[in-house]
Amino acid sequence: MSSREERIGLNEAVFREVNERIEGLAETFDLETQPLDLICECGDATCVERITMTTAEYEEIRSEAHQFAVHPGHEYPEVESVIARLKGYDIVRKNKGVPKQIAEQTDPRNS
Repeated sequence: MSSREERIGLNEAVFREVNERIEGLAETFDLETQPLDLICECGDATCVERITMTTAEYEEIRSEAHQFAVHPGHEYPEVESVIARLKGYDIVRKNKGVPKQIAEQTDPRNS
């Protein structure tokens, strides 16, 4: 795997961690019925796009370590595939091999 592919995977892991904390704060302040205002989990470290979804929708994505929510068009075909196009965001799944391994190894729920 190229260092570019690794960098994409690590950037996505950082954004996923931020979104995990946003969801945690929503739970702490009993805001689970409110839509979550999350950041795009794409591999572009300079991305500032926001995505909105319910807590249940986020939990569905997070049920698999190798799935990420990205702004439409922010997928990286060399490391992932779009598996769903929803209102305001797409769900991508890491390709087999190293991209999938990075996603699993950096999953904050996999500790």
